[in-house]
Order: sequence, then C-alpha cells, then structure tokens
Amino acid sequence: MSIRSLVTLLVVHGSLCQVVSAQPEIPGSTETEVTHAVELKPLERAGANPDPNRLEHGAVVRTATTAHGIARSETPRRGLASRVLPNDAGQVWRDYDISRYTSRCSGKEHPGRAVVDWVLRETGTDLWFTEPLGLLNVSRHTLRVYHTPEVQKAVASVVDRFLSTATESHAFAMRLITVASPGWRSQALRTMTPVTVRTPGTEAWLVSKEEAVLLLNHLRGHSGYREHGTPDLLIYNGQQETLEYRRPRQYSKSVIFRPETFSGYEMNLAEIQEGFSLQLTPLMSRDGRTVDAVIKAQVDQIEKLQEVPVDVPGPAGRPQRVVVQIPRLSGWQLHERFRWPADKVLVISRGVVATPAPVKNRRFLFKNSASVFAQSRGDALLVLECLGPVVRKDSGTGVGNARFQGRY
Repeated sequence: MSIRSLVTLLVVHGSLCQVVSAQPEIPGSTETEVTHAVELKPLERAGANPDPNRLEHGAVVRTATTAHGIARSETPRRGLASRVLPNDAGQVWRDYDISRYTSRCSGKEHPGRAVVDWVLRETGTDLWFTEPLGLLNVSRHTLRVYHTPEVQKAVASVVDRFLSTATESHAFAMRLITVASPGWRSQALRTMTPVTVRTPGTEAWLVSKEEAVLLLNHLRGHSGYREHGTPDLLIYNGQQETLEYRRPRQYSKSVIFRPETFSGYEMNLAEIQEGFSLQLTPLMSRDGRTVDAVIKAQVDQIEKLQEVPVDVPGPAGRPQRVVVQIPRLSGWQLHERFRWPADKVLVISRGVVATPAPVKNRRFLFKNSASVFAQSRGDALLVLECLGPVVRKDSGTGVGNARFQGRY
C-alpha cells in the first residue's frame, strides 16, 4: 500500500512548540526519516484560542500538511525536458555554411539575418510555428535548419542565391517622382507592360531601359514634375538599404491653463516628422538575370494647419486670444514584393496621393522657405533600375575600388 500523506505531530512542552514532520519509510528507499523542529512563540491556554492553528496577534502556524499543500500549489508548471527532437514527418537537421556571404558584408552588424528573412519569405512564416516541428537559427557563419526534406530543398535554393559569386552586390537606381496630373499615361501606356500588384490603387509596369529614358523625358515635360532624390545605391545581395528624408515641423498643439503661473496659461507645442522613407531589399537570382525585391515606402505630409482661436487670460484681467493649430495629415504606404528581369525597368504608380517634402542633395537644391511645405497632391511614381553587378579591383594599395559593370 502506497502511503503519501504526511503525519504531523504537534508537541507542546512548556514554552516549546515542535512541528514534527515524519515521512513513513518506503520499501526499497534508502532515505531516512526526517524530523524538523521549529521554535515558536508559546501558546496560551488551549481554551483561550478556539483556533489551534492561530497564535496571538493574528499569527498563523502552518503545519507540515498545509505548508506542503501551499508549496505544491505555488510551484510553477514546467515543460518536460527531452534530448530528442521529434521527426514524425521525417525532419532532418542541416547546417549551411554562409561565411562566404557574411564576410562580404563586413559593414553590417547582423548580415545573416537577411538569409533568415528571405527564407521566411520563400517558405512562409506559419510553416515554422505549426506542425510539423521546424527550427531556424542563424549565427555569423552558419544557418541551422531542422525541417522536412521538401523545406530543406527550398532553404538550399535561397542559400545558393546568397552564395553565388555572380550576385555579390549590385547597383540600383531608385527614383521617387511626382507629377501633378496622371495624364502622362495617355501616350506612355502603349510601351509599358503591366505587372500584377496587390495594393489597392497601385499600378506597376515593366519597360525596357531604352523606353525608360524616353519615359523620363516625357514626364519632365509635364507640369508639377519633381524628383525627390535620385540616388544610385550599392546594395549587397539580399540586404536592405533605406533612403529617408524627414523634416521636423513644429506647431501649437493646444493650450494648458495654469492659474498658479504669472501668465495663467502655457502653449503646448508638438512636432511632426514630415517626409518620406524608401526601403529596397533586392535578391538576385543565381544567374543574376532576375531581380526579386521587397519595396517599402511611406510618405507623411501635413497638408494644412487649421488655426483655432482660444481665449486665454491677459494683462490686467483682460482676455486675449491665442491660436492653436490642428494638423490636416495625409500620407500613403506601399509594401510589395516584385520580381522582374534585370534588363528591364520597374515603374510603380501609387496613384494621386500626397506628395513628399523635397530633398536636398548634391544633385538638386531646393529653396529653404516655408513654401516647401505647401505641397498638394500628385501622381507618385517609383522607378527602379538594376544598374548591374559591382566589380571590385585592387588598386595596388590594398584598398578595393568598386565600379559598376552596367550603366552608372
């Protein structure tokens, strides 16, 4: 018969109270009986306190039985430890050496994360958090994967695109253009091949590089044409590059009334970062003929500051008026993945939306005045072109010079 209960003996001898916890001897066990004695305050007469477990001043005596129950209920639940990974779906473990790729991206803090991001894009995120069990981990030199052979095949295909010497790094031209009217389409659509886009209100086309030059010349002839920065980005294969311009704009948000102060009120100022952010994450195919890119754009703009007069205390008790400003905000976002031939140019239209604030750079200078904020709306275009792979040559001084194999 299995005995699991604890026998608690409460012995009162003079001023000594002992809690004796006796564990019965279990056949086959080498443990000896353990007795704990705890000195407590002396109890008063048994009849003076109807609750034998309660001392004076509200103190409670926890016997071995009650203490055992408390400890058992307060113990957190823990998972079962195991040294064996389940492989009911035939999962296998593989280590991929990515040191040849990460060594190129010496300026990146965690270059291996780009490999993980593209694996998740190719396989889907839910695949790694549902049945069957899968594991995905990356270090500076190794990508560790535990999954089915079918998934391992997809992972190996992604890793090959990173390790290919033909796709070490490429140069991309990324132009953000706004035109006042979408009427440029009337003559340009005949030379453009449409591309499927999931974002509502967004269109995309492919054009040849020769037609892209003619298209830009055609757009420059339309009213309201403006280029918001035209950088040529050198991007390591699979890595992310960001073009961002933010300009703080302060305004009077509200009035805080403070009768204890001299003026009786205080203006509450706030700030909004107006501008745009463009992110490009390209991954070339193994032969370098196809571009697979994730494009993320965000534009935030203040169309107008609506002024509202507010009465506040003035000198000699006379009221006066101050103005608070209510911003009228507008903006747009784009987060899409595109795949197109490297010898083509991708043109994306977000539709007639808020135009971003202009950018100051080495190619374009804008007047620094309040008029730069008087933006309205226009057709926002994003033009992406792969300029070709980057070839590095040693100049003899130990410093590598980079040049673009394609058009710069």
